[in-house]
Amino acid sequence: MPPTIPTIPTTPTIPAKVLHIITGLGVGGAEQQLRLLLQHLPVECDVVTLTEPGPVAEGLADDGVRVVHLGMGHNRDLAVLPRLVRLIRTGGYDLVHTHLYRACVYGRIAARLAGVRAVVATEHSLGDSQLEGRRLSPGVRALYLASERLGSATVAVSPTVAARLRHWGVPAPRIEVVPNGIDLARYRFDPALRARTRTRLGLPEGAYVVGGVGRLTAGKRFDVVVRALAQLPDDFWLLLVGGGAEENVLRRTAQRAGVADRVLFTGERPASGCPGADLPSLLHAMDVLTSPSAEEAFGLAVVEALAAGLPVLYVSCPAIEDLPPGTAADVRRVQGTADSFVRALPAVRAEGNRSRAVSAAAHHYCITRSAAQLMEVYTAAVTSTPPIGPHLGVPSA
Repeated sequence: MPPTIPTIPTTPTIPAKVLHIITGLGVGGAEQQLRLLLQHLPVECDVVTLTEPGPVAEGLADDGVRVVHLGMGHNRDLAVLPRLVRLIRTGGYDLVHTHLYRACVYGRIAARLAGVRAVVATEHSLGDSQLEGRRLSPGVRALYLASERLGSATVAVSPTVAARLRHWGVPAPRIEVVPNGIDLARYRFDPALRARTRTRLGLPEGAYVVGGVGRLTAGKRFDVVVRALAQLPDDFWLLLVGGGAEENVLRRTAQRAGVADRVLFTGERPASGCPGADLPSLLHAMDVLTSPSAEEAFGLAVVEALAAGLPVLYVSCPAIEDLPPGTAADVRRVQGTADSFVRALPAVRAEGNRSRAVSAAAHHYCITRSAAQLMEVYTAAVTSTPPIGPHLGVPSA
């Protein structure tokens, strides 16, 4: 009989099972991006949310994804760490992927303690002066960099964010750019749905609808567009899609400006759901999208608007600024003051009816392309990092 050739264990070229750890699963760009990615990643995935499950958790469950809620009470709730370590150890995960600041700090530590060295983190929200709404302090930066060293790679959602990470001190070879993606078919313009949605919203037939999409926070600066509306003709309306702590402030701003009857608030809306009430249908109801935020990490709402065939006025949008010149038609950058929107909005309207075809820029951010790029990052993380033991940095015997 021929001699038996021993089998040599090999590291899988792609992970068989991935755990995603995210701070929360309320309606937000990072949260909805995670759900969309999981619909297109060719690998088994579970999700852990540290804080409130929120509507996106329900959507993930509907997709057949296992979601575990750890019930973290506050930033320094260290009791969550051993629970997270046990969950990773018992889950048989080949790779851990973390999302948002708190989850990145706790998730990277837990993964290493559990013996998983292939750890990828996505940086969704790093701005020049803030991170997820918190100011960039030396303490935040130090903790971020300390935990970042425990991972395999940090994914930036745009080249702009990659540059910010390098400036912060993350080594360039550890940074990968994987842009946010969208499901183009979901946003394709439907004139019949536009008519039904505008009727449901109670919009006058001749209304020119200015849109804004995003969390209603001070950083999004939707108050600028509210003040601009007060200087525009009465057939200009403002449709704000999203919820947040600033909604009452914006309502008072609209009341003081005398335009409360021309500002519609929809509250939080998922990317998909009941036709006529979800985000694509609300984009169809608009005539132009405004993005007045002065500091963005990507600008997902702008890309979604371009997929719906809308012209866009923006102040900051790496998703557009990082593209080759001339890629994004129907997109204009404005200074960001109320007066700049007062000048720009009538000019866009004067151009008349236009095609609502999907913009070439939106095609650049197709979700299948982003998912394929992320799988390349996963493969590199798994193949380049050998297994380690249960203690940080200790190789397996």
